Amino acid sequence: MSEIFKLFRVHQYIKNLFIFMPLLFSFSYSNLDNNLNTIIAFILFSIIASSIYIFNDLMDIKEDRAHPVKKYRPLASGKVSPKSAKMLILLLSLSSLGIALAFNAELFLVLFSYFILNIFYSIKLKHIAILDIFIIATGFVLRLFAGSVVTDISLSMWIILMTFLLAIFLALAKRRDDVLLSLEGQETRKNIDGYNLEFVNAAMVLMAGVVIVSYIQYTISPEVLSRLNTHYLYLTSFFVILGVLRYMQITFVEQDSGSPTKVIIRDRFLKLTIAFWLLSFIGIAKLI
Repeated sequence: MSEIFKLFRVHQYIKNLFIFMPLLFSFSYSNLDNNLNTIIAFILFSIIASSIYIFNDLMDIKEDRAHPVKKYRPLASGKVSPKSAKMLILLLSLSSLGIALAFNAELFLVLFSYFILNIFYSIKLKHIAILDIFIIATGFVLRLFAGSVVTDISLSMWIILMTFLLAIFLALAKRRDDVLLSLEGQETRKNIDGYNLEFVNAAMVLMAGVVIVSYIQYTISPEVLSRLNTHYLYLTSFFVILGVLRYMQITFVEQDSGSPTKVIIRDRFLKLTIAFWLLSFIGIAKLI
């Protein structure tokens, strides 16, 4: 059972916190119905995401067995059979989609879109360089929409753009780790020939810059200034810049960007930066 549980990749659920972003940025978290609906969306998205993780592992058994870390995954190591994995995929995906359809039709469409997109990603599209990271970034945007449709909170175009660009930045950091492994002679992804260190480094620097600019544009946009009635939200950009630079330091200096989720979970500097950003964001919007 412990090996089956590992297939769910519960630590990856941190990505699904983007579902709460519409609540955060609209300051609607005092609405109990919106809170409950968002929690339900988070649970259903996590379930459908786990079915995709299992499907992806099923497609990647051969590649994972050649990977220095992924070879210990339950399917690659042989501790869970492909037949059991297929049953889990059906159980998780059908239960998530079925409950979503009964709960909120728009949420069902978001989850179904995420599921289909990632099925094609796992089968073929992840082997196409650049397109693979765009699909990953689209998944993060779909998380935003999941939180939006269950709360009827409209999304700022700057938040959508910033989320998309940040996801590309993180995906590039992960690809950089694959490039480093390939340079050491270890087999990684089939699409790694479409990347090299120079390209990934340049692309990450580019994405880091536009993520920061997108966030600053959000903080000074007329709709935000009008809704929050403050001109000081731009001060929170300090923590956004700090967080981006810290992640780049982990990637370029420490050479440790194989799993963005694990990096965020274990790095104290990043966790403190995110906490201070959140506190400053709420404090400025509510108190100033």
